[in-house]
Amino acid sequence: MSGIRSRITPLSRMGGLAVDPWKSARRTAGVAAFGWASAAAITGLAYLTLGSQAVPIMVGVPLCIAFALFLLLLHRAVWLTVLSPVPALFVLVGSVQYAPEAALEQRGVRESVVIVADSAAGTSSENHRFTLRGTDGKELEEKLGFDGDAWAPEVGDRLDVIRDPEGAVPMEQADDVDAAGRLGGLVGGTVTWTLMAVLAGWRGHLRRRRGRDSLMYQLL
Repeated sequence: MSGIRSRITPLSRMGGLAVDPWKSARRTAGVAAFGWASAAAITGLAYLTLGSQAVPIMVGVPLCIAFALFLLLLHRAVWLTVLSPVPALFVLVGSVQYAPEAALEQRGVRESVVIVADSAAGTSSENHRFTLRGTDGKELEEKLGFDGDAWAPEVGDRLDVIRDPEGAVPMEQADDVDAAGRLGGLVGGTVTWTLMAVLAGWRGHLRRRRGRDSLMYQLL
């Protein structure tokens, strides 16, 4: 009888394993908090390293991967983890690009320029570095960078650009500077991460109650 009683004791009245709901809630809150902390950390690092996107990207990518792994452990299934790179991309792009574009909007100088030379002209390179001439007829020292051939401007085109008088942030075309849009993508991606964490916590709790808390993760 004692052996039978020991096997029955761990079972809840609903027929599943007795899993502490508060422990599941704490795990869920921890994963969601990690997502918000990661987004804030990448954004803050982007502010500290204005002009160098490589640093926040190198830190942000491992943080996004870590969130996906935490989601996997919380959910005990893989399909949410497979979907998590989509909001992660919004978080990474938004956090990395928001800081420099906000700096350009706050202190940048808008100027109308004409492209007078292209470093990629006559080559197979898709990395364009345009030489610009201002309205005063003088060439700007700073070059406008453009990667790719699709929708690339050409010599003779007139553009509106925003440049940083302090030189900390690279010049950008005025139409491409959208700090509010970057912030919206960042917040939207982080909120989606939070919803994923809540769903993963709930589904993971149910899986543990049903005794499906194994290392052999299933698709559903």
